[in-house]
Amino acid sequence: MNGNRFGRLFQVTTFGESHGEAMGVTVSGCPAGLELSEKRIQRELDRRKPGQSMITTSRGEPDEVSIKSGVQDGYTTGTPIGMVIQNKDARSGKYEPFVTAPRPSHGDFTYSAKFGTRNWGGGGRSSARETVNWVAAGAIAQEILATEGVEVKAHVNQIGDIEAGDVSWKELLEHSEENDVRCADLDAAEKMLERIEEYQKQGDSIGGSIYFEARGVPRGLGAPRFDSFSARLGQAMMSVPAASSFEFGLGREARTYTGSERNEDWQFDDEGVPEPVGNDHGGIQGGITTGQPVFGEVTLHAPTSIPKEQKTVDWETGEEKEIQVVGRHDPVLPPRGVPVVEAMFALTILDFMLLGGRINPDRLDGKPGEYRTEYHPRSPENVVRDEE
Repeated sequence: MNGNRFGRLFQVTTFGESHGEAMGVTVSGCPAGLELSEKRIQRELDRRKPGQSMITTSRGEPDEVSIKSGVQDGYTTGTPIGMVIQNKDARSGKYEPFVTAPRPSHGDFTYSAKFGTRNWGGGGRSSARETVNWVAAGAIAQEILATEGVEVKAHVNQIGDIEAGDVSWKELLEHSEENDVRCADLDAAEKMLERIEEYQKQGDSIGGSIYFEARGVPRGLGAPRFDSFSARLGQAMMSVPAASSFEFGLGREARTYTGSERNEDWQFDDEGVPEPVGNDHGGIQGGITTGQPVFGEVTLHAPTSIPKEQKTVDWETGEEKEIQVVGRHDPVLPPRGVPVVEAMFALTILDFMLLGGRINPDRLDGKPGEYRTEYHPRSPENVVRDEE
């Protein structure tokens, strides 16, 4: 089974299944000298983990990360970083009725048809639990991007038919974590929460979308056609479980604009460099970043595991049957999907920056934007000096 690796230079390879012993990820291509701790990675994992609120699954996973390689004395060594997150609360018994009777709209039958077998506990490899690996890797990517002044943020901008209003970058940074929905429009967040709870009481689920934005992305990332920034960003976002659409800039609204309305004139910025007037392109023109904020949206359909009665067939017995998917499941996905989207966005940006030689290793040690001093803090000279 392929498809477990993401990235060209900053490569992320994952393993693990929903109800297996552990989840894990190997990150290759991280430059040496980045100050990195389990605490920093854990902060992102805590935003994704289950059991955060009444609108998330009650599965009791602490999602505690353990760094196994690639970090010494608090700094990356340049070798692969291996991380493991143990599964603590797996209960596979409730999935036994679906071994040969696929749950509606899950990957049960398609996985079995392709591979001839599958790990059926909790959905196995097809479970969204696998994204815990992505968030761990994305936390490292965000640390590196911070040294270059690049910041990534996302929030839930729609649940069902309730849409958030436009929010500023400041509001996005300050308010998106203030409520269980992770919506920076606080009034809309209250309405979204009420709507989610309505569906939850009905034994149903609801879909929504996540808006994402990055500031500080340098111009010139990407290439024409198949390696365009937008194409690979689309691959990243459409890899997110339950993703059903991706757009950037005007997105689907571009179909209602004339050429003269969508086209952006050029002007000189304060440094005499050409820049577009406006940013309906979402920071990308011709598949290459313009240096303006990159923004877009990914839609996640309603969770497919719902307690309402549904119909399926048993391919072993040839029977049709009524089933109920019981267990611990999210009634909505975007609130926990925010850190996942941020992680994939950060991984995409960083990989392009490494490909373009835009990461300065000298910035990796110390506070963002500061160059390290003459000696690396863990260089042989300094280690000896410390011991003396």
